[in-house]
Amino acid sequence: MNENVDHRVPVLIVGGSLVGLSASLFLSRLGVRHLLVEKHASTSTHPRGRGNNVRTMELFRAAGAEQPIRDAASVLADNHGILQARSLTGDDQEWLFKEIDPGGGLARFSPSGWCLCSQNDLEPVLVTQARSQGSDLRFSAEMLSFEQDAHGVTAVVKDRGTGEHTTVRADYLVAADGPRSPIREQLGIDRTGAGDLFHNVSVTFRSRQLADVVGDRRFIVCYLTGPAADGALLPVDNVEQWVFHAPWQPERGETLEDFTDERCREHIRRAVGAPGLDVEITGKAPWHAAERVAERYGSGRVFLAGDSAHEMSPTGAFGSNTGIQDAHNLAWKLAAVIEGAAGPALLETYEAERLPVAKATSERASARSAEHSHPGYAGSPGPGGGPKNGMLSIALGYRYVRGAVLGVDPDLPVVPDRMALSGDPGTRAPHMWLRREGARLSTLDLYERSFVLLHDALHPEWGAAAQQAAKRLTVRLDAYGVGAGPEADLAPEDGADWAASHGTDAGGAVLVRPDGFVAWRSTGAVADPAAALDEALTALLHRG
Repeated sequence: MNENVDHRVPVLIVGGSLVGLSASLFLSRLGVRHLLVEKHASTSTHPRGRGNNVRTMELFRAAGAEQPIRDAASVLADNHGILQARSLTGDDQEWLFKEIDPGGGLARFSPSGWCLCSQNDLEPVLVTQARSQGSDLRFSAEMLSFEQDAHGVTAVVKDRGTGEHTTVRADYLVAADGPRSPIREQLGIDRTGAGDLFHNVSVTFRSRQLADVVGDRRFIVCYLTGPAADGALLPVDNVEQWVFHAPWQPERGETLEDFTDERCREHIRRAVGAPGLDVEITGKAPWHAAERVAERYGSGRVFLAGDSAHEMSPTGAFGSNTGIQDAHNLAWKLAAVIEGAAGPALLETYEAERLPVAKATSERASARSAEHSHPGYAGSPGPGGGPKNGMLSIALGYRYVRGAVLGVDPDLPVVPDRMALSGDPGTRAPHMWLRREGARLSTLDLYERSFVLLHDALHPEWGAAAQQAAKRLTVRLDAYGVGAGPEADLAPEDGADWAASHGTDAGGAVLVRPDGFVAWRSTGAVADPAAALDEALTALLHRG
């Protein structure tokens, strides 16, 4: 297609919130040139979307951003658990759970951990990290229209400061433009699910006295359930900055204008149980909890990510985490196709893998809202157990039963009944601590920019096979011999059995994708490792 364009890039990202910025960071780490446009003038100023689960933090670890994020979140580092109470001054109080990781059991599965970092603190870190990798991020830039053809996407972008229009030509477009996504609407993609669940007004306020009322109860959120005034209280700095989510009922004719400063002050005081509490309202923002998942994750050269693809109840912070993980899944596939290592059909696996995860996760998020009696939500939890059931499995243990994976039973559930990461294809590769030239690292630190083949150091034929496959298929592929001897590239700590932990024996090998998911596994020695590996990579990268 011939046209006059002002800017050409392989990828255009529309939307510069958590998911769009994460996509930008991941693409830059993979060397994919792109442009991100965001219509707002800056990152979010409202403290929301604070829960970053262990899988998300693993991704940020791989991208070199974990520590800066934890530094930005340090003020809430000691906040754990969810408290439910009729008020903060009465006796009717119960911890739904007091620790995110009681007993430190998560360390068996991951080198990372959960992180409580509000969106207004996290987004600036992502901007800094992405730009340090060469990302082109443009705020106050609104995409007005787009068209796609067989070869790419043409978009018109307006600079909201100058009014100037720019025509951008991209090979692919990533729509991270939120739950009301104009891009999704133009593509005609419908959504399924329960729909609206409840509505809140998020009120930011300042109170110096509230810290004394809260005392040493360092919660992530407190659900206040008193009949006179319910809602959810969240600390921002544990000192004087707070957020209160007040139930809002627009279906009964209630408007945002009804939430005057005085009404909000009195509601917070009644909910907390402190009539004379100092409350200075500093901001209000409406938000809507919903359960909706797009029927398709894209069309042609346009892909949905984050809230444009799925909406979830906020309980459990599943929505933003699922969106960031969408972006990570899509980024390595875009990189592989753009650089010519994979055929375009690889991009079809984005929907095949991520859509089932979104459906399972959105259902779990709604059930968790019911389990926690989230203020404003009247749904029932349904089957599946108590508040803790399935949290780690759905955050870290989900599997891809279809897509760019080989040897997976498609009838397996997306979310397993119990947490087990043992090297099965379609699951996140196991974590174990290693030594490489004296430095300590996790197996997960190996996975970001290339496929990785793990094999026993006493079977170098696998390493030779990897070299041949990488050259013939022009694919990024690193191979590591694991063992205790001098011939090993990697040495497991404490003599751990890497093969057993990955579901193979000393003669086998495990192929891990750039996103850390197991793509293929040989559970034992094969007659021709080069042929076996070549066949697997060809099937994964050049589907159909």
